[in-house]
Amino acid sequence: MHHAMKPSRLSQAAIHLLFILVTLSMVLPFLLVVSISFSSETDLIENGYSLLPRVFSAEAYSLVLQAPKAILQAYGVTASVTIGGTCIGLLLTAMTAYVISRHDFRYNRIGTFIIFFTMLFNGGLVPSYILMTQVLHLKDTLWALILSGMLTPFNIMVMKGFLGKIPGEIIESAKVDGARELAIFFRIILPLALPALATIGLFISFGYWNSWFPAMLYIDNPNLVTLQLMLVRIMDSIEFMTQNEQMLSQMGTTPKDFPALSARMAMVILAAGPMLLVFPFFQRYFVQGLTVGSLKG
Repeated sequence: MHHAMKPSRLSQAAIHLLFILVTLSMVLPFLLVVSISFSSETDLIENGYSLLPRVFSAEAYSLVLQAPKAILQAYGVTASVTIGGTCIGLLLTAMTAYVISRHDFRYNRIGTFIIFFTMLFNGGLVPSYILMTQVLHLKDTLWALILSGMLTPFNIMVMKGFLGKIPGEIIESAKVDGARELAIFFRIILPLALPALATIGLFISFGYWNSWFPAMLYIDNPNLVTLQLMLVRIMDSIEFMTQNEQMLSQMGTTPKDFPALSARMAMVILAAGPMLLVFPFFQRYFVQGLTVGSLKG
């Protein structure tokens, strides 16, 4: 019995060690980013990066947050787009996936093929831009940002895999009891699909939160600039200033003192912060939603 237990303990220790190494490979780069954002630029140039700031400085944050109202407004725009887009996108993703997951739907295979086909081939940037600006006239509106990321084939296929595992007998018994299709979907299917909804909702919200390219395409109004686009513009401005010594000398600083490296990392922290706080609340559902859809049951 003692000999039989030994390999299992060794294998458990190996698995634990593997996951510790994987965790460190994810945590240490993030700690390095935080450390750089609070480090003095002169120290970074002279001595390189370190996991703990050698010379503490919040100059990078003061540079990035010089216009706090604009940053807060950009946070508000991004939060509005993320919350609105996630709610609508999640509903439409679940509806689309539910229809093609039903085995008694005549066109479920052709529907699945059409959605899968768009994962391999898409219309490209020009038709999308013409559709948004010339056909739908959504330029300089939040709807342009919401519609651009609302439905993705990958999310639909993941949701379909989950909903396809729900026994058809549940739907049939609900029909016998006189329930209509919408009632079955909202009262029976959605509550059963909560782990998958949380997972896909996280995918969609991350997509909206990290997106800056649609804002660059469709938004000219400074009041509707998203956080990510604002940070991209700040980064471009910082790069321009670091390459222009004359401008820096007028500001009373030098390239060595100007917090270019630390400011970039400060922007990463500002952009990623809210999502880092949100993720732990969805972690349980996230793991369950990814695994349940792939198991036979």
